[in-house]
This record gives sequence, structure tokens and C-alpha cells, in this order.
Amino acid sequence: MKKINITTNCKKLLADVFTPVGIYLRVRDRFRDTVLLESTDHHAADNSYSFICINAIAGIEITSTKSIEFKLPGLPPEKAAITNSAEVPEKLWEFMQRFEVKQGSGRETKFAQGLYGYTTYDAVQFFDTIHLGIERKSPDGLPVVPLMRYRLYQYVIAINHHKDELYICENTMTGVESELQVVESLIRSKDVPVYPFKTKGPEASNMTDSDYMDMVKKGIQSCMRGDVFQIVLSRCFEQGFTGDEFAVYRALRSINPSPYLFFFDYGDYKLMGSSPEAQLIMQNGKAVVHPIAGTFKRTGDDETDQREAERLLQDAKENAEHVMLVDLARNDLSRLCDDVKVDHYREVQYYSHVIHLVSEVSGKVRTGSNPFALLAKTFPAGTLSGAPKFKAMELIDAYEPTARSYYGGAIGFMGFDGQCNHAIMIRTFMSRQNKLIYQAGAGVVAASKPESELQEVNNKLGALKKAIVFAQEII
Repeated sequence: MKKINITTNCKKLLADVFTPVGIYLRVRDRFRDTVLLESTDHHAADNSYSFICINAIAGIEITSTKSIEFKLPGLPPEKAAITNSAEVPEKLWEFMQRFEVKQGSGRETKFAQGLYGYTTYDAVQFFDTIHLGIERKSPDGLPVVPLMRYRLYQYVIAINHHKDELYICENTMTGVESELQVVESLIRSKDVPVYPFKTKGPEASNMTDSDYMDMVKKGIQSCMRGDVFQIVLSRCFEQGFTGDEFAVYRALRSINPSPYLFFFDYGDYKLMGSSPEAQLIMQNGKAVVHPIAGTFKRTGDDETDQREAERLLQDAKENAEHVMLVDLARNDLSRLCDDVKVDHYREVQYYSHVIHLVSEVSGKVRTGSNPFALLAKTFPAGTLSGAPKFKAMELIDAYEPTARSYYGGAIGFMGFDGQCNHAIMIRTFMSRQNKLIYQAGAGVVAASKPESELQEVNNKLGALKKAIVFAQEII
């Protein structure tokens, strides 16, 4: 099979007068298929970049469990039947092997040499033998969005926040016309087009408070019977709006700064979030996951929050949940990694509305491993499903009234060289047809109290709901 040759060239500019949000607002109306990724972990040198991706030129899309679509530069889409769902990770990696990438000088070229996209929670059917009620609608009454969608972008603008440097990385190949001058002109433009946002109508949910607590009671009974040790049960909300939902992203990044901030615009729907938790990071032969489990509400008062953190460290129920999910992360990585170990254990981390317990589990990636296969083995995160994972997902499918779709899935980057950095889609909105969809869950164990789990869901949604309110005041 003839390979498509890609050469990545990067042009360096000073970034001291530019912001990722400002650049994104300038380029999004000129180019289709735009993506913004940021991080507030600027204290960490390895995570000090923001990215703007524009103009998709190739990619993969799976809209059902029966077929997969591949798109190569300048060619019509190719469709292939999915006869064995377990082969999907291999098909994805085979597609990436159709590109021959010329290694550029400098690390910045790597940021453009790969696919940016997402995998929904419901795509677990490609990774395991479970079958979900995929025919169910999303909470907004529309069909679920594509199960997986990954794209190669012509331009990736990378901003190094430590050095105040900006790189315009361009993937050049036969048949793709360069618009580098247009991109640079837009970056340098002084205009920042912004538009207002307003909510429309009341907030709605796919279940009442009472319904959710009844579902939690079912989960408790499942734990008591020994069906599962833990199950993560979620609840979904929706809010109508008019105007520009990017204002909500701007509000969210201010209210709830997190390691993973993202805005993916697919035209008829958008995914935006402020996620605290990585699904999987693979770099330099090492795979890392960060289980987050154990949650208390944050008050905003430093002394009170410190006492709450101490109480969280001593809480038997929250710690049992955390230990269980650290063990699950170790087991997941062990399926395709060696030397799996816990690097950091039960560290307290503060977020805008909650206090979490966080650990780090890592393993050595075996030579020649398919990164999509390792993503599959760790998917979905135990913190979004439960343990044992398979049985917990079966019960979630039976108990929750609507398909999870994007919620609990993963979003991020997959490099041609096997590097991977994906966040879990929590603290995340989906915007579609002037409705914002948002969802959160709580880990249910035998010792759970339905009222407390309902409150945990509300605590996790606190930043999202505040962002909706604040977005109306930005302009």
C-alpha cells in the first residue's frame, strides 16, 4: 500500500502578546474543524503547552457498531464493515500506518504529527465483549454522536507558556494547498470577535432527585449481593441557550481551571470541558493513569477545606473506593505493560468545587505496542464505571435511562509515534442544536447513602452550572 508522505514545518513567533483563546476566536470563523486544548498546569514543564488545531485533512469516524469510515487527504471517504468489533483498535492503528512522517527538528513538530479526537463511553463495545443499549437516544432526544472521531489537522498552533514562544506547525503533503500566510495573518490580527450567550428556558434532567436516589439504592443492593464492589451511577442535565456557547468554555476555564481544558468544534455539535483526570498518558515508553476517587465538597475557606481534606483522608468509605480503583488501574495497565507500580498514592488535590484523592499508576509499555490497544485495555476508566468493570457497565446500562454518549469517554491526542494523551470527558458539556448537555456521577458502594451520592453529583456539577451563569455576564 502506497504511503502518504507528511513533512511538518514549524515557524516560530514570540507569544507574549497572544493568548490561546484570542487566537482561537480569530481563526475559528475562517477555518472549519477547529480545536482548542489548554492546561492550567503551567508549573509543570511537560504540560505547559496550549494547542489550536485548524483544518482537518484526514481522519477516522465510527458512527455505528457496524461500519468505520476513513478519510485520506484529497480522496473521497472509504467505508469498511466492522465484522469483529475487537479488531477496531487494530484498524485504527493500521490507518495511522498509512502515513509516512518525516521526523522534524524540535519537539514542536510532534504536536502536529498525530490525530486529535475522542472516544465515547459507548465505544467500549469495540474494546470488550459487552453490548450496550446503543439504540437509546441521548438525553436531548437526538441520536448519539459518532462513537469515535479522530482527525489529522493541517495546522497545529503550539504555544509554550514557559518560554512565551508560539509555533505554527504545518503538515505539508501532495495535494494539500498551503494557507500559512492566512493563518499567520489571523494570529497577528487585533480583532477578537466575541458574541453573547443567554440561557433559554428551564434546566431539565433525565431523572428527578427521587429517581436518582432510587437508582443509587439499586446500586447499593447490587454491591450487597456481591454483583459488584462499586458502581458509578450518573445523572444528566440539559439547558437551552441562544448565542455563542464558547462563552461557556471561557467561563468554565476561569471558574474551574484544570489540567485538561478543551473545545472541539465539529460543526453540528461541540465538546468542551475542564477535566481533572487523565484517561491514559503514553510517552517515552511509559504509560500513566491517575485514578481520582474520593470526593468531598470544597467550601472556599482555606482552613475549613484543610480540615475537610484531613477528614477525607480518614473517611473509610471514600478510601475504600479509592483503593479499589487504584487496584483496577494496576490491573488494566498490567494487561499490556510491565513493571506496573503506584508512583503516588492518595494525594489530596483541590479543585474549584471539590476536594479529590488522586494517585498515579504507571507501567513500561511493551515494544511495538498499539496505543489504541492500550487505550482499549484501560477503557473506560474505573472511576467512571466501577469494579469489576464489566459487570458494573452491564448494570449501568440497565439502570441509567439514557445512553452516556460522550460522558465518561476520552478526548485528546494520539501520535504517529505511539504517544498518547487523553483526558476523561468529565466536567464536560456537549452542545448540540442550542442545548447544553452535562452529566456527573458518584461511586456507589455497599456503605453508600443515597442522599450523599446525590449531593456528590451536585457538587461535581457545581462548576458547570456556575459557568453557564457567568457566561451570560462576560459580554
